[in-house]
Amino acid sequence: MNQPGPVISAKNVWKLFGSNPKSYLQSIEAGRSFEDIRQDGYIAGVKDVSIDVGRGEMLVIMGLSGSGKSTLVRCFCRLHEITGGTIEVEGDDIMSLGQKQLIDLRRNKMGMVFQSFGLLPHRTVLENVAFPLEMRGQDRHARRERALEVIELVGLSGREDYFPRELSGGQQQRVGIARSLVIEPDIWFLDEPFSALDPLIRREMQDEFLRLQAILGKTVVFITHDFDEALRLADRIAIMKDGAVEQCATPGEIVMNPATEYVRKFTEDIDKARVVTAAALSQSLSAGISAEGQAVDGEASIQSLARFIMNDTREFMPVKGTDGAPTGVLKRKDALDLLLGAEG
Repeated sequence: MNQPGPVISAKNVWKLFGSNPKSYLQSIEAGRSFEDIRQDGYIAGVKDVSIDVGRGEMLVIMGLSGSGKSTLVRCFCRLHEITGGTIEVEGDDIMSLGQKQLIDLRRNKMGMVFQSFGLLPHRTVLENVAFPLEMRGQDRHARRERALEVIELVGLSGREDYFPRELSGGQQQRVGIARSLVIEPDIWFLDEPFSALDPLIRREMQDEFLRLQAILGKTVVFITHDFDEALRLADRIAIMKDGAVEQCATPGEIVMNPATEYVRKFTEDIDKARVVTAAALSQSLSAGISAEGQAVDGEASIQSLARFIMNDTREFMPVKGTDGAPTGVLKRKDALDLLLGAEG
């Protein structure tokens, strides 16, 4: 049964690396920087992070190498023991779980896909995908049937008896994704799963991933260092630097209103019209502005609406939500400024 509230809730989480991190954290002064902490002989892998992940949400965590994104996700599934703060999964404090409870949580609720495919070279596609079910002790017939279902889902039907060496990089990554899905996880962690692939295959895998997510509706935490990938996949993006979250917001909000100079540098070369939706650019109905006539889809990007906006002469256009109900009002000049650049 679905529980209310976030699926993952992290509050004031720290992960310090050093000789006596818990003692150090108790004595640390407020506002101490990453570099100050390093001078004290510790590394702040995660620095006072508070973040929630909603049910069915795709949260993309991004940042440069060493920013803390992988460390944070390993804290979420307790592959790292945190130094301070709390992490709850489905309302349960995972730091209080015993070893058996923690293994059960990972086996039954969490799927993980990493950059290195981690396939067993001496096992076929079918055997690799069925491996987590074998670890559960599931009987051979049941695990074969379930594995075949997932192999079909990721588009590898007909390659069940291939060995990893006989597959392309993209196909191997699909096997890794299938293996993580075979246990039907509620939560899906993906750590730069496509970064080893060439650009064309990477784009195809992003398409495949979006297709699977539309079907399955998992709660996803996806790590990448590629801002274009983050913009394409995310419901929200958390941008990390030196172990801390600089900003966590929708792609449109980050592009239009970067919270820090560091975030602004990520966004400065992005075509904003490609990212910002009509809903994100619109004014609320409470602003008292009325608009009549054909409404625009709030989920559509300004770029995709460009021809319609250019040809429409109304000063204001109604914006509709997914249910067709009005959600706001789009000012034509705001959309044109985004498309063409603001008038000097």
